[in-house]
Amino acid sequence: MSIHGFSAADLFSMIVKQEQFLLLDVRNATEFERFKVEGPYAFDMLNLPYMEFIEHEADSVAKVPGDKPIRTVCAKEKSSKFVTDILARHGFSDLGYLLGGIKSWGNLLTPVLLHGKDYELYQFQRPGKASCSYGLIFGQEMVLFDPSRNVDFYLSFAAERGVKIVKSFETHKQADYISGGPILAKEHGVEMLAHEADFGGAAFPFTPVQDQQTYTLTGDGPEIKALHTPGHTPGSTCYLVDDKYLISGDTVFIESVGRPDLGGQAREWSGHLFHSLQQVIKNLSPKTQILPAHWMEWSEARPDLAFVASLDAITKRNLDIFAMKNADEFYAFIKEHMRPQPPEYAIIREINAGTRVETEEQQEILDLGKNECAASAR
Repeated sequence: MSIHGFSAADLFSMIVKQEQFLLLDVRNATEFERFKVEGPYAFDMLNLPYMEFIEHEADSVAKVPGDKPIRTVCAKEKSSKFVTDILARHGFSDLGYLLGGIKSWGNLLTPVLLHGKDYELYQFQRPGKASCSYGLIFGQEMVLFDPSRNVDFYLSFAAERGVKIVKSFETHKQADYISGGPILAKEHGVEMLAHEADFGGAAFPFTPVQDQQTYTLTGDGPEIKALHTPGHTPGSTCYLVDDKYLISGDTVFIESVGRPDLGGQAREWSGHLFHSLQQVIKNLSPKTQILPAHWMEWSEARPDLAFVASLDAITKRNLDIFAMKNADEFYAFIKEHMRPQPPEYAIIREINAGTRVETEEQQEILDLGKNECAASAR
């Protein structure tokens, strides 16, 4: 018999390596349906609430297959460990429970190197949110783009490479997750840069970015150019790195484009987004590598599991969107695909503006769940 705790990183590694195991999620059905573990490859998963093990132990144990290693997950760790102990008493072996519970999976960040020759550009994937943040390293400095609230990860990542985080760029005021930008600025002295159209009413200081403004790291590092692309939000801004990589935020994804209806002004914002796509995005080189803030399905990833594609490939993939001839046609498309946004989005916007304070526990709850930021869900 072997019982051990395992980390969210361990779990992701098991999925990527396509190891054989059963993930036993012992949260209630509502919590399970709202947010569950997903990865790039299929794996066996069973939802069997821990209360069933308390009230009907023998029957519950009988529902658990015993032909492969079992890894349990719950909300905070305690319940999965409890169920693991029950399974051990019934003769199961090779048992593990997720340390920190489902929130540890929700906060997991895993780096993918996109460029590593004269500078390093990383995509930090957050599997639990289906979102991406980015890090650019040159010399002894590092800048971030759209960091999550798991700032300890970025700080450790920088320290391991002997560099210092000096700037944090926001592509827009996020609604689907709590940003780490304000935390890095307040607690670690990192300069936060964002567009005033989104953060003009923020309760903390930041450096406004301007359309076409360029930034560099100390020395002869790659140029970062801000491109104002309103539509998803009024202040949405993409960042063109080294004239090769476009950190596109929620303006354009590999599949679809960002929703312009989240602010309650779908017609006006869709007009702005249509202009941004036609006059800014489509005018970039077709070879420009698009680095999105989110993905919808793991099938969008390259074989190395990086979410990146050329503008040319994305245009062809989303030809029905990019071929639209006017703003009215685009708005009709947006209106057809409009759907309710998660209720927590309004609260998260306030937190990201610094106008609302929530407890750490409440922030963890608000921050769980996949994003709902794409204009269409196929």
